[in-house]
Amino acid sequence: MISDFRLLAAGQTLSWIGNGFQTVALAFAIVRADGGAGDLGIVMACSFTALLACSLFGGVWADRLQPQRVMVVSDLIRLLASAAMALMFAGGGYHLPLLCALVAVSSGAGSFFNPAMTALRPLLVPADRLQSANATLSILQTGSSVAGPALGGLTVAAFGAPAGFAVNAVSFLASMAACLLLRARATRGPRAPMLHELRAGWREISSRDWLIGGLFGATVYHVANGVILVLVQVIAIKRLGGASAAGFIAAAEGLGGVIGAAVALRFKPRRLLRAGWLTLMLMPLWAFAYVWPATLVAVLAGAVIGWAGLIFFDVAWETAIQDQIPQTALGRVASWDTLTSFLAMPIGNALAGPLSARYGVNPVLTVCAAILLASAVSQLLIPGARTLTRTTGTAPAHTPAEILDSTPA
Repeated sequence: MISDFRLLAAGQTLSWIGNGFQTVALAFAIVRADGGAGDLGIVMACSFTALLACSLFGGVWADRLQPQRVMVVSDLIRLLASAAMALMFAGGGYHLPLLCALVAVSSGAGSFFNPAMTALRPLLVPADRLQSANATLSILQTGSSVAGPALGGLTVAAFGAPAGFAVNAVSFLASMAACLLLRARATRGPRAPMLHELRAGWREISSRDWLIGGLFGATVYHVANGVILVLVQVIAIKRLGGASAAGFIAAAEGLGGVIGAAVALRFKPRRLLRAGWLTLMLMPLWAFAYVWPATLVAVLAGAVIGWAGLIFFDVAWETAIQDQIPQTALGRVASWDTLTSFLAMPIGNALAGPLSARYGVNPVLTVCAAILLASAVSQLLIPGARTLTRTTGTAPAHTPAEILDSTPA
């Protein structure tokens, strides 16, 4: 019998690949319609604003209802939005207000899906396989983030932007089907007013030093990383070889992510969160490689090493939250986690230009790399981050195939 986890993994892999198709199709469609960078920026801003506005509410509803019910509704809304975009561009029309509305609706629905998925995962596998399950999904997501845009680019080039939107709509249908077949059920208590439930979710965070410290540390980290992500693209294009160099670097980052997730499948220390913060200290190597020695080979090596550390940390962080937070509050905690990240990253993106214009690209990159390091190191000063141990203990390593074959907990 097909397990719940296998269904989730299959549905999400198709959905992640489909998102890559839409990313390419959206940019292509706007540019071909003479919308230019200005229109693309407006559309992206609408997407971000909707995500920001809906994130915390998505966490509340993930804890109120069965998670898969929230996921199905989210997928249905995103399917309809993607199909509407395909129809709009297939008909030869380009209406910026309508496109902004559709993108905002899709992004807002997505902000409900992710907390629900976080709340669902611990119900799908035995507790001692949770880290391996998270690592398996990270491998699939990282691979999809490379395969999706590549396949999307070929499809859009051959058949046009509407085909990219249509593929994404079909991928949401596949995710919906998988969610509808999930058998796991979460325990849900009586509902309280929305603000009360939001405050209760925050109390789960503020009562744990490792969690609230990690969120504040991640906020600082994401501001610096937001600056870095803008500047390294400029360096890749201007100094390291142009578009081909940027492509090689993206591939190296994907390879590093797969390596980091694969290590997380096998390496299961009892103090997993401490190991995660230690591996996150590898990310500054990637950023600093653009400054010195500033060669493509060095940047590629830094990308593999740094992103391996980042993805291992992501697995450790998600596993710690799922292991330590009551299942009835997981969605809200996940939504607060998402909110801090999405608040910080655009701030860094916006600061990249003014800071580099005033102080120069290399000095700004150097300082931001130091901030990444300090953000990770500072967490080891927090007692909970150093000493947190798995409540379920450690377990033998499992391969992705073994996890996909696991039965529901």
